[in-house]
Formats: sequence, C-alpha cells, structure tokens
Amino acid sequence: MSEKNEIKLDPWGRPDIKDYSRLYDLFGIRPFNEVIDRMKKDNIELSPFIKRGIIFGHRDFDSKILKAIENKEKVAAMTGFMPSGRFHFGHMMTGLELIYFQKLGFKIFVGLADAEAYAVRHLPRKDLIRIGIEEYVANLIALGLDPKETEFYFQTNRKGSYHSLIQLFSSKITFNELEAIYGDITPGKIVSALTQAADILHPQLPEYGEYKHVVVPVGADQDPHLRLTRDLADRFKGDLDLEPPASIYHRLIRGLDGGKMSSSKPDVTIFLTDPIDQAKKKFMSSLTGGRNTAEEQRRLGGEPEKCPVYDLYLYHLVPDDVELTDIYKRCKSGSMLCGECKLFGSARLEKFLTEHQKKLEKAKDIAWSIVEIPKI
Repeated sequence: MSEKNEIKLDPWGRPDIKDYSRLYDLFGIRPFNEVIDRMKKDNIELSPFIKRGIIFGHRDFDSKILKAIENKEKVAAMTGFMPSGRFHFGHMMTGLELIYFQKLGFKIFVGLADAEAYAVRHLPRKDLIRIGIEEYVANLIALGLDPKETEFYFQTNRKGSYHSLIQLFSSKITFNELEAIYGDITPGKIVSALTQAADILHPQLPEYGEYKHVVVPVGADQDPHLRLTRDLADRFKGDLDLEPPASIYHRLIRGLDGGKMSSSKPDVTIFLTDPIDQAKKKFMSSLTGGRNTAEEQRRLGGEPEKCPVYDLYLYHLVPDDVELTDIYKRCKSGSMLCGECKLFGSARLEKFLTEHQKKLEKAKDIAWSIVEIPKI
C-alpha cells in the first residue's frame, strides 16, 4: 500500500481524517500557521477559524493571495456547493469563510454544482434547482453574504466561455492521471472534475472580471479537485494564461455520530432548516467525548477533542474564546458532565436557529430573484 493510500481524499465520499498533519507530507499542503505572522504584519484581521486552528492548511496563500493584497491587486474567492441535500453546519463553515473574505474586499464567486449533483447523485433537475436556491443561496445570504457583491450561478447555466474551458481541459489530461488523483472514476465523475476546474479557473478570464488571484476555501476532502485544477492551469499557461489557484483547507466538522457531517445522514446531521425541537432532539442524542460512567468521568475527565458536541461549540456555537476555554477545561477536569454540557449547547443551538431561520425566510425571496434559473 502506498503512503497516499493511507489517507484517501475522496471528494464524493466520507473520508475519516484522524491526523490532518499527515496531509502536509502526503499531498504537499502547507501548514496555515506559517502565514499568520505575515497576515498580522499586513494588518489583516484573522478569522475565528484561523485563530482556533480549524483552518489548518493552504496552497500558495502567501505567494499568491497575500502578495496580491500587499500589491493592492484585486483578489477573488471562489467555491462551490453540490445542491444534492440540505444545508448543514458543515456547509456553514465554508459560507462563513466566504463572508470573511468578502469583508476583506474579495470578489466572491459561488458555483451551484447542479451538473455534478445530477451526474453523481442522480437527483431530478427541478429538485436540484430548488435545493440550490432555497437551501444554499438563501442560507448563505441569511448568514451574511452580501448578494450584491456575490456572483451566484448554476454550472449548467453559466454563460460565455466557461463551458469551452471544460472541453479544452479534456485534451490535457489522461484517464490514468485522473485515476491517480481520484481513485475509482466514472464518466460522470470525470465531467464533474473538469467542470470544477472550470469553476475555479474561469474568474481569471476577461469576461468574468480577470481575477488572476483566486483562493478556494474548502474542506480537506476536496483537495483532489485543487490538485487537478493546478495541474491544468500549468498546462495551459502558454495558451490561456491561467494561474494555479491558491487554496485554504479546514478540518471537517463531525456529525453527531462522530463521522463526517453529511446531508445523506439526516439523523446525525443538524440542518439550518431543521425545526427547532427536532434539532435539539438530535443534539441531545449526540455521541460525546464522555466516559462510560459519571464516576469515571469525574475521575478521569472527558475527552472534548473526540466530542461532536464540542465540535459544534468550537466551530459555531461559542464564539467567545474565554468561554470556549472554560468549557474545555471543565470537561477535561471532569467538573462538568455531558448532560450539563448538552443542556447548555441545546439552548445555544435554539437561539442560533431561531434567529437564523427568521432571516432565512426573507433570504429565500432574494435568492430566487438574483440567480438565473437553468431552462432545462
């Protein structure tokens, strides 16, 4: 077994990454903490995800993005969402990264990967479109992404030379190379991979704004798409003058069963559109980092680093660092048991979802009005 097969990054699967530091050696991702001092020197505000180490890695964020900021050149952030299921707290992570970059002055591109969802998940087109608008675009707007400064689009409806890129890219890659990057590959996945490369690179073309400095915020499982895209950009430098994109990588938030949070696992995933009582019931049933008995936990302490409940605090529900540290210490010392911790988190979850869902109802109308709907 080769070293890279020790950790298989499958953008269409559910990877279980236990040691993110292994990705530095296996795939060439760089530690994000190596750029933090430079960001501070440039007076760039650090996001909570950076401060807490949730954003753990990057490719060329320093040499491409920070350099462009220092030279006062325009910069864009691009990412995509496959609208095959409802919007959950894992998607929210990427959405908040986009909002962070937008506040720094970046142009934002959001691709709705309806072509990929149709090819890989085999859902009806009308369902993909509705989910894309009402779950993804609407939730991103409700979270704070400014629709006036964001370019939302469906892959199948993108105008201009975007689709030409997909055809051109197919001439510069072999099946064996795709298989080496992705493992098992099907015709649908091949088209999806080439389409994602077009999503990432097309903002560089003149008709889309000519943003030569693009960063892609993604979960670690999506790195195969970035490696393919960077290879293709290098191969077209003489013809299309494309620059390899930069990327940043975040740790994957765990589902309530301890695995990857996923739309396909609704019982252990909290969606931002869940009825409040249902969301709280799921939360209270979550796996924890607690011990087998209360006596044992008081004696040995809990294990928050293994706990999906603590993940929700770390990523989303406890923005105050002092409060988060207190929760961590009380868990580790055994002075707080899981029941007390869950009651606290349930109240926080209720507060967040109540406020968010009020904004979401207004955001749905905006979402339908700003995104061009595919005709087929």
